[in-house]
Amino acid sequence: MSSVIRKPLPAFKAPLVLPSGEIKEVTNKDTSANYTFVCPTELLAFSDSIAKFQAVGAEVVGVSCDSEYTHLSWTTTPRKQGGLGPDFKLPLLADRTRHLSTSLGCLIEEDGHPFRATYFVNPEGVVVAAHINDAPVGRSVDETLRTVQAFQFVAKHGEVCPVNFKPEDRKVGLVPDPKKAKEYFEKVNA
Repeated sequence: MSSVIRKPLPAFKAPLVLPSGEIKEVTNKDTSANYTFVCPTELLAFSDSIAKFQAVGAEVVGVSCDSEYTHLSWTTTPRKQGGLGPDFKLPLLADRTRHLSTSLGCLIEEDGHPFRATYFVNPEGVVVAAHINDAPVGRSVDETLRTVQAFQFVAKHGEVCPVNFKPEDRKVGLVPDPKKAKEYFEKVNA
């Protein structure tokens, strides 16, 4: 698999199910996982946390290889029955052809479905990070939000973000300069 980091988001066209139940055709120009037991836990956690992402100007879109009709059914099935429920707040993209999953390098060809993957796309439409793991392990909403905020911090301040960076802890920004780096390491290792 070749990396998609620093490359434009691949072109795609697919049906998107909005939280309202409306289905619309979208492309990669319109927007900056399979139905397993882990999928609803992830989707519900991201849906329940959508306000945190919106507060920092980030957009979250769920993608799976299921059809838009499966997505629609899933959003009308109550949470207690394994569905996403009527209060679900994320748009869901139907990658039925698996074009997007293949282009992003996360499709498990022999299984016909993708790994659990999160792609971070900057405002210019370029992938700046990809987190990919096998299907049995769900992703972290908090780490996803932290990663979004770290890339926003880098774009705004021109500093790099060391381990466990959090934007509210302003002292952790690291200027990519040898002298400033030495000052930083002296400060954090005092």
